Amino acid sequence: MEPQLLHSVTDSVATVVIHHPAKRNAMTAAMWAALPPLLDRLAADPAVRALVLTGEGGTFCAGADISTLQGSPQRAQSLAVDAEEALAAFPKPTLAAIRGHCVGGGSQLAAACDLRFAEEGALFGVTPAKLGIVYPASSTRRLVSLIGPATAKYLLFSGELIDAGRALRTGLVDELLPEGELAKRVAEFTRVLASRSQLTQAAAKEFADGRTDRDAHWAEQARGSGDTAEGVAAFLERRAPHFTWTTSG
Repeated sequence: MEPQLLHSVTDSVATVVIHHPAKRNAMTAAMWAALPPLLDRLAADPAVRALVLTGEGGTFCAGADISTLQGSPQRAQSLAVDAEEALAAFPKPTLAAIRGHCVGGGSQLAAACDLRFAEEGALFGVTPAKLGIVYPASSTRRLVSLIGPATAKYLLFSGELIDAGRALRTGLVDELLPEGELAKRVAEFTRVLASRSQLTQAAAKEFADGRTDRDAHWAEQARGSGDTAEGVAAFLERRAPHFTWTTSG
């Protein structure tokens, strides 16, 4: 099978799989270019309430396919940044499910997700210093915001890999699962995400990402959504709520 991004939607959760096992799921230029339009389609699908990004088999993503850097490294980096920004802008909750290597462009994609769950044995690295590449400013700022300047500098300056335990301690990983337990936990948690109010999630995502010009917009959405009334009624009636506001509505 050619290197590609596979996707499916099950129980309101979209799963995007990085599929290039011959090179530990390294991203080709075509794969980087394919991610933004795929995310646009999934964002517009009312059946999708959350998204999981993962890699085929036992590896998340070993970074960019280095052969793609031989012609125009600037273009390759531009495609990677566009893909990263599209993932960060996805309007519904996103979760990276990580096994094995999450390196270079793989860490770039994982950092652009809202959450990162990893399996024991995973390895993380940001490796532009090994190739003489200037890491993009936007990617650097996102990494610093996530794990702090000291750890970001450690990774960027050295290009060294860190294990999943250290990634958990520094905030690069949100949950660390025993080997064989990742898929079960991701399925369990994304079911929770899919059951919650998209209104709450969408507003919280913008606020947490630093947007400061949409307070009035979200207040208006809350007044007209019906989600608050439904949530309160469901709580009082001791039943599961049925939230109806959607980002694609």
